Amino acid sequence: MSDRREDPPGFDTSVAHPARMYDYFLGGKNHFPADQAAADQLLEVVPQTRVGARENRAFLQRVVRFLAGEAGIRQFLDIGTGLPTQGNVHEIVREVTPDSRVVYVDNDPIVHVHANALLAGDNTAAIIGDLRDPTAILEHPTTRRFIDFDQPVAILLLAVLHFIKDADDPDGIMAKLKGAMAPGSYLALSHATGDLYPAEVGDSAMRAYDRASSQLVLRTRAEITEFFDGFELLDPGVVQLSLWRPNGDLPSARGLFGGVGRKLG
Repeated sequence: MSDRREDPPGFDTSVAHPARMYDYFLGGKNHFPADQAAADQLLEVVPQTRVGARENRAFLQRVVRFLAGEAGIRQFLDIGTGLPTQGNVHEIVREVTPDSRVVYVDNDPIVHVHANALLAGDNTAAIIGDLRDPTAILEHPTTRRFIDFDQPVAILLLAVLHFIKDADDPDGIMAKLKGAMAPGSYLALSHATGDLYPAEVGDSAMRAYDRASSQLVLRTRAEITEFFDGFELLDPGVVQLSLWRPNGDLPSARGLFGGVGRKLG
């Protein structure tokens, strides 16, 4: 657990937040007792969750290296970024092209505070935003200052869509984001699934988030693939994260699918 600190205005540390639970899974220190309790509950039923968190970070890093390198993308919008840790988007991008622009988006004020404290340079920014309100993210003054939507952009949705309930209209959210992207843009996402576990394990995993600020929604591979409608899926398609263009031996947590798609003209 992290040291005691004053909460940001309007912030309740007694409610678990997925970003801080993710930090706990990764071995970080920026979480509170409520986050640890919910995370431990999930680990009891899905012990591989820690592996899944590391696997998701490795997937992000491989994807961003591809996008900044081979794909030639120079602007990135990372929604649901989570707490800063090593190997963030802007760090990877700068290895390839220092002048690329990155905007981080998260709805946790603590993430925002940490991100702003760590960001350096004129090409990276962080804003508070919620994926359930994509228009506010797209039209935020900082987003507009850093991102030119008339040019190709990469939108990253890593381990965030599974916190969007069906009632929140995930298809409408995706349509709004994809509609703002110019041809040649890329969409990358990872998403929790129950396809690879017994149903009772998936039910227990979702219950672990009942006390969190956002609840977990497990979707099938087919449902996750539908989020790429209108985009050309890159090989190898929507797969377990460790199978997406691996660059070494990685353990597979079996609980996440991911993929990358390109918007055609």
